[in-house]
Parts: sequence; C-alpha cells; structure tokens
Amino acid sequence: MSTLDKTKTRYNKLQKRLRREMGQAIADYNMVEDGDRIMVCLSGGKDSYTMLDILLNLRNSAPINFEILAVNLDQKQPGFPEHVLPEYLQSIGVPYHVIEQDTYSVVTRVIPEGKTTCGLCSRMRRGALYAYAEDNGFNKIALGHHRDDIIETFFLNMFYGGQLKAMPAKLKSDNAKHIVIRPLAYSREKDIAEFAELKGYPIIPCNLCGSQENLQRVQMKNMLTQWDKDFPGRVEIIFNSMKNIKPSQLLDRQLFDFETLSQTTEAKVTNEFQPVIFPAMSASKQS
Repeated sequence: MSTLDKTKTRYNKLQKRLRREMGQAIADYNMVEDGDRIMVCLSGGKDSYTMLDILLNLRNSAPINFEILAVNLDQKQPGFPEHVLPEYLQSIGVPYHVIEQDTYSVVTRVIPEGKTTCGLCSRMRRGALYAYAEDNGFNKIALGHHRDDIIETFFLNMFYGGQLKAMPAKLKSDNAKHIVIRPLAYSREKDIAEFAELKGYPIIPCNLCGSQENLQRVQMKNMLTQWDKDFPGRVEIIFNSMKNIKPSQLLDRQLFDFETLSQTTEAKVTNEFQPVIFPAMSASKQS
C-alpha cells in the first residue's frame, strides 16, 4: 500500500471514529434537537475545527433540521491573523460571525506578569459569547472540549479545589439562559490532533496563554499522558468512572441521606436518568 493510500485509510478511520463518538455523545445527552440554533465557538485551534467539521458531517444525515453558525471571538491579541478564519469558513461555505472585543488589553493590564491569565480570560470570553448568543437567539452553544479536557478538569478540581466535578457534556449556564454542549466529550485529544493534521486546518496558536507551561492544567495533562503510556487503558477507566457514580459510597450528605440510614430503614432507589435518544446520531458499539 502506498503512503497516500495509507494516509487516506487512516483519515477515513479517524473520521468514522470521531463521527461515531460525537454521534453517541449527542444521543446520550440529547444535545441536539429539531429547530436548534447552534452557535459553534471556533477558536482556530484543532479541537474547534474538528468539532465544526464532524458536526457538519452529522447534520448531513440527520432527520431533523438545525442551524449552525460559526462564531469567533477576536480578542485583539497582537499579531492575531484575523483573516485566517473568515477565509477558511468562506471556503467551506459555513456562515460565521466574528465578535471583536479587546479582552487581551484587559487581561494583560489586570493580571501581573508571570501569573496565570486563564481564569480572567475565560470569564471574559464566556461573557462575550453568551451575550452574542442571547442577543441573536441561539439556544445552544457548542464548545470544543474533549475527553482529555474533562478528565484533566476532574483532577484539577480534586487536587486543587477539593471537589468531585468536571466538565459535563451538557449544562445550563448559571443564569439559566444558555445550554452549553460539548459534542467531542467522548473523543480523545490524540485522535483529534491527528485528524486535524491530516485535514490541514489553518491552526491559530493562542499567544496569550498557550505558552504558560506552569499552568496546573499542563501538570494534569503531563500526569495523564504518563499514565496512558505506563498503564494503557487507565484513562478510559477514569473517564468511565464519571458515568458510574455511587453516591452512597462517597461522603456527600446532600447526595445521600446518611442521617436516617439504619438497619430498619429500606434503601430508597432514586429515579435514574433516562437519556433521550437522537436516532440519527446514535452509534453502534465499537468492535
């Protein structure tokens, strides 16, 4: 088999896997419904490019209608190639909008040099995106976080925040005005990275925080990468554990009634969540 044939075969395999995983995630969490107006947040990184690509692919075979608008936030970082995303989106025929908001100057003015900028930057970015979605009637906001992001966040909250929480695949914002979905929740970063390389996306690096190697998230990523190398399958087990929670085996008194638990009381079974199946995007189990 020639190199070209091998590359094509690998591309097809990755596309099918990512499509199957996204379809399963959408089905499991009922992320997309008929008539949805979905704002796909495009940063110019590998994850958001892949999310848009696979979501468009799935829409072509879906039995329902939903709208997609690609939205980018131009944070006015020095040297930001503002022409790249519009040219790419025009080339593939996807409607888009660029929000211009100088969050870069605010972050660099408020955060001392050498300190982590991610917290303030993400809050301002989220605020700008939420405001645009509300003003323009988009009921779903799609973000490009993947399975590795979710696991990293889980350990960040455990190690540094004293909480067992991560990034849900679907959530309602604190002000109850927005539904946020993460269609790549079941996909591995290494698959996304390889797919993005094969696709040749015009990647735009983040000059604000992308080089901050002292970030706690970078430490979590390095830890998980080493575990994945030394103990194949461990990362998958960790991820599956987030979908198999036993409140009675933990210590949270708000999730389980320990106070009235005794030998004479019967355990009360709570109503388990039943996912709404999205037929066009449900996927068969991996062989």
